[in-house]
Amino acid sequence: MERLDSKDLTIVGGGITGLTAAYIAAKAGSKVRVLEGSDSFGGLIKTFDVGETPVECFYHHFFLHDKELGWLIKELGIEDKIISRKTSMGVFTQGKVYSFSTIKDLLAFKPLNLIDKLRFGLSTVYLGKFADWRKSEEKTALDWFKKWTGKNVVDSIWKPLLKVKFGKFHNQVPLAWMIGRLKQRFESREAGSEKLLYIDGSYFVLLDQLLLKLKELGVELLANSKVGELVYDSNKLIGVRVGDKIHYSEQTLFTIPNNITQKIIENQLKLPEIEYFGAVCVILELTQSLSPVYWLNVADDNFPFGGIIEHTRFISPENYGNKHIVYLSKYFALDEPIATFSESEIETLMLDKLPAIFPDFKKENLLKTHVFRSFSAATVCDLNFSTRVPNVKTSIENLFVCNMAHVYPDERSVNNSIRIAANACHSMGISNGNVPEGNCLSGKIGFN
Repeated sequence: MERLDSKDLTIVGGGITGLTAAYIAAKAGSKVRVLEGSDSFGGLIKTFDVGETPVECFYHHFFLHDKELGWLIKELGIEDKIISRKTSMGVFTQGKVYSFSTIKDLLAFKPLNLIDKLRFGLSTVYLGKFADWRKSEEKTALDWFKKWTGKNVVDSIWKPLLKVKFGKFHNQVPLAWMIGRLKQRFESREAGSEKLLYIDGSYFVLLDQLLLKLKELGVELLANSKVGELVYDSNKLIGVRVGDKIHYSEQTLFTIPNNITQKIIENQLKLPEIEYFGAVCVILELTQSLSPVYWLNVADDNFPFGGIIEHTRFISPENYGNKHIVYLSKYFALDEPIATFSESEIETLMLDKLPAIFPDFKKENLLKTHVFRSFSAATVCDLNFSTRVPNVKTSIENLFVCNMAHVYPDERSVNNSIRIAANACHSMGISNGNVPEGNCLSGKIGFN
């Protein structure tokens, strides 16, 4: 067994949480190593090329209030790459596409009567602006909406949207999660319209610069390095084994999902049980636009996708050789059939249903299709989920965990990954430097 030089910190997982933690720790003077099990770094911000322009495998944008991400962008010297634009949102329900971006759109939304619209508007403002998520973990979002918005609003909007997002778990989603989601959306609005941000050149630009900075700081970046087991001295963790090599370190931080970490730790420690959703994105390169809407929520569980995101309604098609880029997205439980479908089966499933929403869609206008799938894209949040968020500092000396569960009750995002990485460094006794704390709700649970 080969013994490698010891580091101050080994980070398991080369997604944005792990890489940000490595950056913060290295800037604070720590000698850091990052072990990534796959052949490349980036996790859910990985990209592919359309022509010569990178675009995300899983759709991404960010918000005006994302201070943590703004900090990292500034640290990497890519502030001039930020694109800021107003965007449009829509809802497909009862066989029709409705614009759903402004109060005027709400008033024109035919599935709801005037009283429904008033109750919908007041309830979303309350949740997005005033509600306390800490008092909302023991009630489901659906039960709350049924009480305060009525059956028609629930059946027309909230129930189908939650079913698309959470599938069989839709009736267990705590109101706390909905509060986090709506607070995020309200903070992104400017003068009544939603304004979103993007990096010119995609997250590839951020990832490329971050990896460059890490190398300059002396961080050891090792891909294709799947951890097999932990190495102990009594109950003190002193290293991890990768193949026939042992990587020693003073501290080890796992940023990968709980269930994978548990398999590596085995019986030394019992982590809280957390279920994960998978996600699939079918990305279309088209010769024509599908819709004037950037983000279309499909509030109808008869469709195999829950979101239709026309990326080129945000970023000009000129950036992609005048091709129109559309994401068809779906979250799925790991026991659903789509989890085992081949890429061609997923493509067929999605494309066959698209004309039901867009009758003008023709397959001859489809230039190319890409299919990307993750089996740990989001945590399944149910009642009192905070009790299952693990403590970052575990009972095993020198072993720390920080992952997607720590984002709760907020929604998974790059900004929230940066927040929890900064908090994890603080929990390990490492200065998190000048990372600003925005008004996101992530990083509130499990940090000492």
